[in-house]
Amino acid sequence: MNAEARTTLGELLRKGVVWRGTADGRTQTAVVSSGFSSLDEQMGGGWPRGALTEIFSQQGLGFSLLLPLLAELSRQQQWLTWVNPPHVPYAPALAARQVDTARVLLVKVREAEQSLWAAEQALRSGNCSLVLLWVDRVSAVRIRRLQLAAEESNCMGILFRPLQQRRQASMAALRLQILPAANGLEVRVLKRRGGWGGKPLMIQRMDFLRGSGD
Repeated sequence: MNAEARTTLGELLRKGVVWRGTADGRTQTAVVSSGFSSLDEQMGGGWPRGALTEIFSQQGLGFSLLLPLLAELSRQQQWLTWVNPPHVPYAPALAARQVDTARVLLVKVREAEQSLWAAEQALRSGNCSLVLLWVDRVSAVRIRRLQLAAEESNCMGILFRPLQQRRQASMAALRLQILPAANGLEVRVLKRRGGWGGKPLMIQRMDFLRGSGD
């Protein structure tokens, strides 16, 4: 590889356009299991730590996929920060899924710009294990800032976006598309570090009741 090619590849890696993977298609990035073994396999092991994940769906569809993750992270002494969720979290339902609601921090602001600022500050703070953000539109520059903020503090960021925004280029480490299905959800991995997810994955409604895809 000549010097010009090495420079070009290095620039692409720095910008997050391409990722350096391992021989088996997985990365060495730390992950947290989703609680669904088939989903973990397609995501490269689980939800990536110190990274931003984008979930594209309609009206927040797919939040139930996060319940095992919320339960796991709520055992830590850090905040689970929710920025502008479409609905107020229902504490009894979260508690029923072993989520410690005392670790949930709700942030409500009026403007999208304020939401993005609040999420970035929470990611950088070092006091959060997870930051959830709901926003309709966000620029590629803002996504890059959120990804870098997550990396700096080893925090997990999850950005919920409308389905029609999925074609926008993004530096996020993981991108999922979620559609309704007859008996549950259809999940497609649009992008992950170290490889691609492959064909759409069906997660059945009964899997959510068990809290696991095993």
